[in-house]
Amino acid sequence: MVDITPRPHSAADSNTTPTNHGTFQLYEHSGRNSNASANSFIAQYFSSSAGDAVIFPGMQGDTDDIPGIGQYDDFHTIDWQRDIARDRMRHRYIVKKRQDSLWDLIKGAHDAWSGWVCVLLVGVCTGVVAGVIDIGASWMTDLKFGICPQAFWFNREQCCWSNDEITFDHGNCSEWMTWPQLFGESRDGPGAYIISYLFYIIWALLFAALSASLVRMFAPYACGSGIPEIKTILSGFIIRGYLGKWTLIIKVVGLILSVSAGLSLGKEGPMVHIASCLGNILSYLFPKYGRNEAKKREILSAAAAAGVSVAFGAPIGGVLFSLEEVSYYFPLKTLWRSFFCALIAAFILRSINPFGNEHSVLFFVEYNKPWIFFELIPFVGLGIIGGCIATIFIKANIYWCRYRKYSKLGQYPVTEVLVVTLVTAIIAYPNPYTRMNTSQLIYLLFNQCGISNSDPLCDYNRNFTDVNSAIEKAAAGPGVYQAIWLLLLALILKLVMTIFTFGIKVPCGLFIPSLALGAIAGRIVGIGVEQLAYNYPKIWLFSGECSTGDDCITPGLYAMVGAAAVLGGVTRMTVSLVVIMFELTGGVRYIVPLMAAAMASKWVGDALGRQGIYDAHIALNGYPFLDSKDEFQHTSLAADVMQPKRNETLAVITQDSMTVDDVETLLKETEHNGYPVVVSKESQYLVGFVLRRDLNLAIANARRTIEGITGQSVVIFAGPVQNQPGPPSLPLNRILDMAPITVTDQTPMETVVDMFRKLGLRQTLVTHNGRLLGVITKKDVLRHVKQMDNEDPNSVLFN
Repeated sequence: MVDITPRPHSAADSNTTPTNHGTFQLYEHSGRNSNASANSFIAQYFSSSAGDAVIFPGMQGDTDDIPGIGQYDDFHTIDWQRDIARDRMRHRYIVKKRQDSLWDLIKGAHDAWSGWVCVLLVGVCTGVVAGVIDIGASWMTDLKFGICPQAFWFNREQCCWSNDEITFDHGNCSEWMTWPQLFGESRDGPGAYIISYLFYIIWALLFAALSASLVRMFAPYACGSGIPEIKTILSGFIIRGYLGKWTLIIKVVGLILSVSAGLSLGKEGPMVHIASCLGNILSYLFPKYGRNEAKKREILSAAAAAGVSVAFGAPIGGVLFSLEEVSYYFPLKTLWRSFFCALIAAFILRSINPFGNEHSVLFFVEYNKPWIFFELIPFVGLGIIGGCIATIFIKANIYWCRYRKYSKLGQYPVTEVLVVTLVTAIIAYPNPYTRMNTSQLIYLLFNQCGISNSDPLCDYNRNFTDVNSAIEKAAAGPGVYQAIWLLLLALILKLVMTIFTFGIKVPCGLFIPSLALGAIAGRIVGIGVEQLAYNYPKIWLFSGECSTGDDCITPGLYAMVGAAAVLGGVTRMTVSLVVIMFELTGGVRYIVPLMAAAMASKWVGDALGRQGIYDAHIALNGYPFLDSKDEFQHTSLAADVMQPKRNETLAVITQDSMTVDDVETLLKETEHNGYPVVVSKESQYLVGFVLRRDLNLAIANARRTIEGITGQSVVIFAGPVQNQPGPPSLPLNRILDMAPITVTDQTPMETVVDMFRKLGLRQTLVTHNGRLLGVITKKDVLRHVKQMDNEDPNSVLFN
């Protein structure tokens, strides 16, 4: 992955480098026009408090007396440079104070370890919440089929633990009562089937209605998977309430309900959102992270890793997922913290043991055969099939979501959920492969046929004489062919239902349905290759490996490779996907087949459609996300993109000649988020940049706290404060950014876009011969990129 970390200068040189750059640029410009102004400016510049140059507003300790400086409004972009520099300044202040007293030393130590303590807490909480979700979802899923009369809070598996029976009929034992039995019917028969069918539909509708109503009433942000929004937030966008406590509570409860309703969705994607909510809430315990948006994103990256870690029992896969898929700014420090956070979360989940087995992974498999070299051909073929299925899914799902967004359907979210649930329940129940829990289906498809398997998938003409003997090759019996037809039907139904389900207003993830689609396709291909090996064991393809009589082809392995292929095609993950898959199954020796399939799937997906599902949803919702993976291939210049255009006027503030009334009139008449400060309206030489929010807060604060400030007070951003007759002047040099990033009007847009991506800029100023010409904001860049790609530039969402 390309390193796109927006790094400011190192701690050692951040005292000088940006300052000098800003100073020389400034005095070179203003020196031509007014020497006196420049000299007074330099004097003020170097006599500023604590000997530190005023680089970014809100960076010094003394701006804390203006409440709210350095914070952002909803749907705004953060300024990475400013926030990271503020944190550097705060850190230097703490280090300097450490020698003063024991208390300051303790405060310094607390500041140093607070990041580790924060991710520790995030890991612990994520593990506990994941355990609750797993236990709740498995109990409520089984509730659709029956109940345990001895202890109603047991799911089917726990209910049967105390039973001494040797075999269970489809997982049922005498302790477990199905709904027909509670009504006095037998377990089997037409009456029992109809009662079971009805109860299945009623419970599904009840769970779905409850989930959709909770989301609609209490936390509209709790719907969907949350990963597109998390990606946007981690790239530096503010969505207030998206990671709040209500969203967390409703997401957890709604997720348990929607998974239990039997909808075609998973709980893995939403786990990333839930973990990020925990990361956001817990970061407020540590002001270093809670009050600094750029630093907070380090905690959120670690939380995202913990989310995938507990979803799959795959801690390393979680760290790589955070690095490859969701994070925008990922310094080495964050990598270590993410690793620690994922480790703690996985450890806590393991000690809760919600799966009730000795493995912390979801689908543990043990294949006893290595793969044959020739099998790379079907594995790559599965990658191509996976890429095609994924492309069909992405295109159809985006088409449906766009239709929902712009039609009347979007006004009836709960009704839509109920209709989708009803249709899913009606068509899922008759087919045993769609009726069962999707995770159980994937486990069944990954599994190897052994002596204890009673599923039709394992209906081979074998006779097991010795339990420990190798499994021999055999012809597929009628059960296998019947199972293949049912699986093909399940593949079509699951694909269609997932298209309509992903994006409805309940918490829903995409990982498990994608794995299921791929596992079904893979198992069918695997059975085909296995029967080929049985009927033609001597052909050169099998290079003598299959002539011994042992079973040399493992259909379960094909299911695993197929699952990786579809998930890779849908999300466009590669490295993290392979690691998640082998952590998920324990199949380390099958890394090469997984890599081949993941790569083939990504290539096919990229050839048939540019975006993965998350990027497509980001574009559909119009989030301001500058993807670091895209290349800017156009030849425009900064002058073509900047606002205002050449013949329009630019709203600016002068350094020492505007009154409070003038500034407030400017704020009322324009809606810009910030204003360049210039020497004078005539010269237009650049002095710095001031944010609208900071201006409003500083003027309001001055009216409250400084006596005599009126509308006629002169606002001074630079230069010494003159003692003039009349009301006292208002010095606002503390909120002025004196080293704004600038480019010239002839800078290629390719360079400007790169600066926005890699430095995490909010805006850059455009100059010509030192004179200010205009401003380019992130919004302008995004609109320009859309325009150049022949898309609607007004679809970008911004305040």
